[in-house]
Amino acid sequence: MKKVFMIGGTGLLGSKSAEQFLAHGVGVKTLALPPLPEGAPMPEGMEIIFQDVNKCTDDELRELMSDCDCLVYAAGVDERAEFPPPVYDYYYKYNIAPLKRLIPMAKELKYESCVVFGSYFTWLTKERPDMKMAERNPYMRSRLDQEEYVLSQATDDFACAVLELPYIFGTQPGRRPVWTVLLNQIKMMDKLPATFYPGGGTAMLTIRQVGEACYGAATRTKGARAYPVSCYNMRWKEFLKIVYKARGMGDNRPIISIPPWMMALYMPVYERDFKKRGIESGMDPVQLPYIMDICLFFDTDTMYHDLGVTPDDIEGAIYDSIKLSVDVVEHGKQLLGMKGEEDQELKEL
Repeated sequence: MKKVFMIGGTGLLGSKSAEQFLAHGVGVKTLALPPLPEGAPMPEGMEIIFQDVNKCTDDELRELMSDCDCLVYAAGVDERAEFPPPVYDYYYKYNIAPLKRLIPMAKELKYESCVVFGSYFTWLTKERPDMKMAERNPYMRSRLDQEEYVLSQATDDFACAVLELPYIFGTQPGRRPVWTVLLNQIKMMDKLPATFYPGGGTAMLTIRQVGEACYGAATRTKGARAYPVSCYNMRWKEFLKIVYKARGMGDNRPIISIPPWMMALYMPVYERDFKKRGIESGMDPVQLPYIMDICLFFDTDTMYHDLGVTPDDIEGAIYDSIKLSVDVVEHGKQLLGMKGEEDQELKEL
């Protein structure tokens, strides 16, 4: 491998992935949306081209890709992005359609491999067909469709990997964390004697570990493979203790696990809000409590043994992510959002 062509290399995860390739002597060229976060150091040696992949012609893309041999797609939209119905069409536009242009070009140009940043909801959708999550959640269906397409393109000479990414923690100077959403939600319970939250938990890792996983997938994958990504598995109670500590509220806040049916009673409020604003949610609000009640944990051996990921300070990364989110939510700190200004619908990961 000599050079990576990356979509989204200036984003939170893309930049950490670029660092790993460059550290191993592999060049990186990225298409990215302006502006750069103020104060965020970009990986030294990465070639940045400010351009929207969806606005490039096929000839422009072939020219840009011609000196590379590995494709990394570290961009797209997730379930937090809001769109009018049908929301699936927007997920297709930003998460699937670009790959249906880029991957055939990569194969035509004799690329060795591609890595796509996906979602661990894809794993869950496959693992629990009884819950019919693809039918009820457009976002989960889109990620499943994305993964199926990517893996179908693998050949003996072209490896295809999808990273099924879970909760990710870490900060990029000048960029607003996604965890401001969580803070706004739990702040509503600050005056209550306890925080009421689902009883499940989640897989997680740090932004540095995502970069290591990306490099490992690009260099070690043979054929087609989806990687359920986890370096740590944590119950919501344990996670929220760290969140409250980062908020300056100590680690003794009572966290009470509630059954999913109880949380589901409140979810029609969100449904009415979406309808009022002309928005279709990518996740079924009524099913979401039942999803959050699951301990969505993975075996961590895949990351450490198969992809060469190294241990990191997950509690420190959570603390830093929440601390910066507090600066935004409670102190009004102005930071660049996750969406590029050139196209407000496309978020770099």
